[in-house]
Order: sequence, then structure tokens, then C-alpha cells
Amino acid sequence: MNSTLRSVPAWAVHAFTASGAVLAFLSLNAIIAERWVEALAWLFLALAIDGVDGTLARLLRVRERLPRINGATLDLVIDYLTYVFVPTVFILRAGLMPESVALPLAAAIQLSSLYVFAREDMKTDDGYFRGFPALWNLVAFYLFVLQLLPGAGALLIGLFVLLTFAPIHMVHPFRVRDFGIGLPLLTLLWAVTTLAVLWPWQADPARTACVAMSLAATGLLVGLGLWRSIRGPRISVADAPITGPDVT
Repeated sequence: MNSTLRSVPAWAVHAFTASGAVLAFLSLNAIIAERWVEALAWLFLALAIDGVDGTLARLLRVRERLPRINGATLDLVIDYLTYVFVPTVFILRAGLMPESVALPLAAAIQLSSLYVFAREDMKTDDGYFRGFPALWNLVAFYLFVLQLLPGAGALLIGLFVLLTFAPIHMVHPFRVRDFGIGLPLLTLLWAVTTLAVLWPWQADPARTACVAMSLAATGLLVGLGLWRSIRGPRISVADAPITGPDVT
């Protein structure tokens, strides 16, 4: 009985993670009905859940309490739905790229994202993603909010597909430790301003300001990843090469 009770928090965390599949379904349902803002809101909520469920799992020792359930596999399945598959349908149905190239580009999104999810070295030892980490939910969001011409949308989508295989890095907001509390605060600023863009009764001037701040925060986050690509990983004291005279 005690073992059963101790596993309840672990099951709750898995259920919390699994709720992302329901949110993917709700977003897809909204897309079919052309309720675009609602669809993006469900995807944003799924993103928020994905941002905290790993921390909860580690705090509650989910792997230790439920060794038969692979939380990493569960997370990958749901991430593919909410980061890739449903956003691709959104981009298609919302007309964010020309019809003449829509299906080939949608296929390219799927295939390049499968490469990301199948990589054993998706993340570096210091917490950075290698290449563009299949954040197609964010691509869909910005293409829709900025109302770019379909041709421009196609060019950006093609660029991100190529960046999937590029030797660049992008920050993981909750794994990278290089920037202390600054990175979580920047991520929080991005989250608040991005959510505010979707707020239904927001006046135009305020919405424009939120879009600008969301884009600025995104630019900074991307810049931190590119800076890591240029400077390379930090070398800890323990890993640093020993110099000077050999003392025995």
C-alpha cells in the first residue's frame, strides 16, 4: 500500500505531461474550425506544460517511483504533436505559405523534425540544442501574428528546415546555466509578452508593444545560442588542462 501511495505523485506528473496530447487535439479542432487564436493558445499552454514537467519529474523522482513508464518517450511523442505536427497543419490551413509549395514544405518540416527527435546528441552537455530544435509552434505563431506574405513565410520555413542541420546552437531556457538567473527571467519576459499577444480584448497599441517585446526577447534568446556557437563550451575548472611545472 505504501508503495502505491508513493507512486501517486509520479502518476500525476505523467498525467500532467500526457495532457499535452489533449491540448494538441483541442488545437487541431480549433484549426479545423479556423479559430486561429484559440489554436495558438492551446499550443502555448502545451509549451508551458512542457517547460515545467521535466523539473517536476526530477523533483518527485518519477523515474525511480515508476521505472516501467518511460517519461522521456512520453514527452517526445507529445512534443512531436505540439511542436511539429499540429503547427504544420496550422501553417497549411492558415495559408501562411504559397499553395504551390505548401505540401513539399510541410513534408520537409516533418522529415527534418524527425531527424531532430531521433538524434542521440540533440542537446550538448551544457544544455544547448544542436541546430534548430523543431520549434514549429513558434514559427507558426510569428508567421500568423506578423501576417507576412506567404512567399516570405515559405522562405523562412525553408531557412529553418536548413538550420535544423546547421552547426549552430540554441539555448534550452531551463538547462543552460551560463547566464545565471538572467536566462529564466528573459524566458519569463518572452512568455508573458507572447501570451499577451493572444489576449482577445487587447487594444492595438498594447498588442503591438507586446509583439515587439516578444520578438526582442526571442532575438536575445537566439543570440545567446549563436554566441555559444562562436565561443564554444565553457571549460570547468575540473576539466581545464593542467599547466605549469609537473609537481609529484
